[in-house]
Amino acid sequence: MKMRQLLSGFSVFALLTAGLAADAVKPLSSKPDCCTKELPPARPLSERSFYQLDSSWTNDSGAALKLATLSGRPQVVSMFFASCQFTCPILVNDMKRIEAALPENLRTNVGFVLVSFDSERDSPEALAAYRKVHGLPSNWTLLRGAPDDVLELAALLGVKYKKDFRGQFAHSNVITVLDSGGDTVRQIVGLNRDASDAVKAVAQALAASDREKTTHTH
Repeated sequence: MKMRQLLSGFSVFALLTAGLAADAVKPLSSKPDCCTKELPPARPLSERSFYQLDSSWTNDSGAALKLATLSGRPQVVSMFFASCQFTCPILVNDMKRIEAALPENLRTNVGFVLVSFDSERDSPEALAAYRKVHGLPSNWTLLRGAPDDVLELAALLGVKYKKDFRGQFAHSNVITVLDSGGDTVRQIVGLNRDASDAVKAVAQALAASDREKTTHTH
């Protein structure tokens, strides 16, 4: 499915949904209701938003979800596979360093996402075992998806990968910082990089999200 077609379909749905929401919050009479507030308009998704993909994914608890359920706060995203013994553990550790470097009051408002390349072997059970072994807390989301969906997501994030004859994956090592709307605000390419750039990008994304919420509530 082409991204522009996905975005077009999503935009029509969003417009229809916004119209229904607007009708729902209109008062039934001219008498003002102190408890009725109009919902703020949803931020339009850009063509490159992580959340404009309509694919379905499964987390390590076996629950199906759409990427858009992660929207509303910055996310730090990388692609990996659970049986990787070389670069992936370093990549995950780099994400842990970013999390640890965030001030505690910001850390709880940021999500961390690992998406597997290995649709065949990375079952929910395999991902759950990976979470346990690596001590990943609840604000980390581990996902698996169909091969075509993995390929589409990798293209969106600019991640290249290839499966070899042993079933292992050669892949880019990229950590992507997304803002609350799913747009890329920073990418860290390579391993063992300084966490400060990513931390700064996350803090800026959080500040922008707070400003947006404040604007909508006034």
